[in-house]
Parts: sequence; structure tokens; C-alpha cells
Amino acid sequence: ITEDRIQLLSKVGFEWKCNNTQPWHIAYGELVSFVDEFGHARVPVKFPQNPSLGMWVGTQRRNYKKYLKGDTSAKMTADRIQLLNKLGFEWAIKNRLRVI
Repeated sequence: ITEDRIQLLSKVGFEWKCNNTQPWHIAYGELVSFVDEFGHARVPVKFPQNPSLGMWVGTQRRNYKKYLKGDTSAKMTADRIQLLNKLGFEWAIKNRLRVI
């Protein structure tokens, strides 16, 4: 990519860093709010009020499975598991919720 194109993209607000993930504790706080409002931690994958929360919950389930298998790439810890368990987090969902 040329310097001219870089400047043009920067002028229109192009984001060069694509790390859209938020810190774990912030997403966890959003899950706490969800539990307070709905009484459970079964966030639908496609949750219109907070789409990133539904994706984050799915990521926690995947990371938990990796953690159980001893996969060191899993970003799951015993402390995180304990925090999620306190909320009544379900690690496996049989009937997925589409909407609340």
C-alpha cells in the first residue's frame, strides 16, 4: 500500500488496529448485568442488545473445553471458571436460545 493511500484511509478514520476484543473483566461485568436483568447466564449467540456479549460467552465455552484438555492456548483460568460458576454459567448448552 502506498503512503498516499495510507494517508487517505487515515483521513476517513480507518482503524489500523483490528483488535476489537475487550478486556475479560469488562465482558464479565456485562454478563453480571445480564444475569441481574434476566436471572440467568444463558446469553443468546445473537443477542441484539449486546452482540459482542453473546460471542464472548461462546468464546468462554470454547476456552473452557480447551482448558479441560490441557491446551495452553486457552485463555481460561481456574479463577475465571470460579467467577463464571458463581453466576450459574452453563458450560454446555443443549437448547440454544436465539432471542430473549
